Amino acid sequence: MSKFSIRRVSSGVKFDLRAPNGQTIATSEVYESMAYCRRGIEAVRKNAPAAKLEDQTEAHSTLTNPKFELYRDKQGLYRFRLRARNGKIIVFSEGYGAKSACEAGIEAVRRWAPEAETDA
Repeated sequence: MSKFSIRRVSSGVKFDLRAPNGQTIATSEVYESMAYCRRGIEAVRKNAPAAKLEDQTEAHSTLTNPKFELYRDKQGLYRFRLRARNGKIIVFSEGYGAKSACEAGIEAVRRWAPEAETDA
Protein backbone atom coordinates (compact mmCIF):
# COMPACT_ATOMS: atom_id res chain seq x y z
CA MET A 1 0.00 0.00 0.00
CA SER A 2 1.15 3.55 -0.67
CA LYS A 3 1.65 5.95 2.21
CA PHE A 4 2.42 9.46 3.24
CA SER A 5 5.54 9.38 5.35
CA ILE A 6 5.82 12.37 7.70
CA ARG A 7 9.20 13.40 9.05
CA ARG A 8 10.63 16.16 11.15
CA VAL A 9 13.43 18.28 9.72
CA SER A 10 15.43 21.07 11.35
CA SER A 11 13.03 23.76 10.15
CA GLY A 12 9.70 21.97 10.64
CA VAL A 13 7.75 19.00 9.27
CA LYS A 14 7.41 17.59 5.74
CA PHE A 15 6.04 14.51 4.03
CA ASP A 16 6.83 12.17 1.17
CA LEU A 17 4.30 10.19 -0.82
CA ARG A 18 5.72 6.69 -1.20
CA ALA A 19 4.64 4.05 -3.70
CA PRO A 20 3.81 0.53 -2.48
CA ASN A 21 7.43 -0.46 -3.23
CA GLY A 22 8.68 2.28 -0.86
CA GLN A 23 10.00 4.58 -3.59
CA THR A 24 9.38 8.30 -3.05
CA ILE A 25 7.08 9.73 -5.72
CA ALA A 26 6.64 13.27 -4.43
CA THR A 27 7.83 15.48 -1.57
CA SER A 28 6.18 18.40 0.20
CA GLU A 29 7.45 21.76 1.28
CA VAL A 30 8.47 22.22 4.91
CA TYR A 31 5.56 23.08 7.19
CA GLU A 32 5.89 24.86 10.53
CA SER A 33 3.61 22.40 12.36
CA MET A 34 2.24 18.88 12.20
CA ALA A 35 -1.28 20.28 11.73
CA TYR A 36 -0.25 22.21 8.61
CA CYS A 37 1.59 19.16 7.30
CA ARG A 38 -1.54 17.05 7.66
CA ARG A 39 -3.53 19.73 5.81
CA GLY A 40 -0.97 19.48 3.01
CA ILE A 41 -1.54 15.72 2.81
CA GLU A 42 -5.29 16.28 2.60
CA ALA A 43 -4.75 18.83 -0.18
CA VAL A 44 -2.79 16.26 -2.19
CA ARG A 45 -5.49 13.62 -1.65
CA LYS A 46 -8.17 16.07 -2.77
CA ASN A 47 -6.41 17.77 -5.69
CA ALA A 48 -4.32 15.05 -7.34
CA PRO A 49 -7.10 12.97 -8.94
CA ALA A 50 -8.74 15.94 -10.68
CA ALA A 51 -5.60 17.92 -11.52
CA LYS A 52 -5.01 18.64 -15.18
CA LEU A 53 -1.58 18.25 -16.78
CA GLU A 54 0.17 21.38 -18.02
CA ASP A 55 3.16 20.23 -20.09
CA GLN A 56 5.51 23.19 -19.99
CA THR A 57 8.03 21.39 -22.22
CA GLU A 58 5.65 21.77 -25.15
CA ALA A 59 3.66 24.75 -26.42
CA HIS A 60 2.97 26.65 -23.23
CA SER A 61 -0.62 26.77 -22.12
CA THR A 62 -1.98 28.13 -18.90
CA LEU A 63 -4.47 25.81 -17.25
CA THR A 64 -6.46 26.60 -14.15
CA ASN A 65 -5.58 25.02 -10.82
CA PRO A 66 -5.44 22.35 -9.56
CA LYS A 67 -2.83 21.17 -12.01
CA PHE A 68 0.34 19.20 -12.41
CA GLU A 69 3.10 21.20 -14.11
CA LEU A 70 5.59 19.08 -16.03
CA TYR A 71 8.80 20.98 -16.80
CA ARG A 72 12.55 20.66 -17.36
CA ASP A 73 15.01 21.93 -14.76
CA LYS A 74 18.38 23.65 -15.38
CA GLN A 75 20.13 20.27 -15.67
CA GLY A 76 17.65 19.13 -18.34
CA LEU A 77 15.82 16.67 -16.08
CA TYR A 78 12.04 16.34 -16.16
CA ARG A 79 10.15 17.24 -12.98
CA PHE A 80 6.60 17.85 -11.88
CA ARG A 81 4.86 19.86 -9.21
CA LEU A 82 1.25 19.80 -8.10
CA ARG A 83 -0.50 23.11 -7.51
CA ALA A 84 -3.63 23.28 -5.35
CA ARG A 85 -6.71 25.28 -6.30
CA ASN A 86 -5.21 28.34 -4.59
CA GLY A 87 -2.05 28.08 -6.74
CA LYS A 88 0.30 26.94 -3.97
CA ILE A 89 2.72 24.12 -4.75
CA ILE A 90 1.85 21.20 -2.48
CA VAL A 91 4.25 18.52 -3.76
CA PHE A 92 7.11 18.25 -6.22
CA SER A 93 9.09 15.40 -7.74
CA GLU A 94 12.66 14.33 -8.07
CA GLY A 95 14.34 14.73 -11.47
CA TYR A 96 13.68 12.14 -14.17
CA GLY A 97 15.89 11.48 -17.20
CA ALA A 98 12.93 10.58 -19.41
CA LYS A 99 9.69 12.48 -19.88
CA SER A 100 7.71 9.22 -19.86
CA ALA A 101 9.08 8.40 -16.39
CA CYS A 102 7.98 11.82 -15.13
CA GLU A 103 4.50 11.29 -16.60
CA ALA A 104 4.37 7.90 -14.85
CA GLY A 105 5.21 9.68 -11.58
CA ILE A 106 2.27 12.02 -12.09
CA GLU A 107 -0.04 9.07 -12.75
CA ALA A 108 1.27 7.37 -9.60
CA VAL A 109 0.37 10.42 -7.49
CA ARG A 110 -3.10 10.50 -9.04
CA ARG A 111 -3.61 6.79 -8.43
CA TRP A 112 -2.11 6.35 -4.95
CA ALA A 113 -2.57 9.66 -3.09
CA PRO A 114 -6.34 9.42 -2.45
CA GLU A 115 -6.08 6.11 -0.55
CA ALA A 116 -2.56 6.37 0.89
CA GLU A 117 -2.16 5.73 4.59
CA THR A 118 -0.35 8.21 6.82
CA ASP A 119 2.42 6.80 9.00
CA ALA A 120 2.45 9.36 11.80
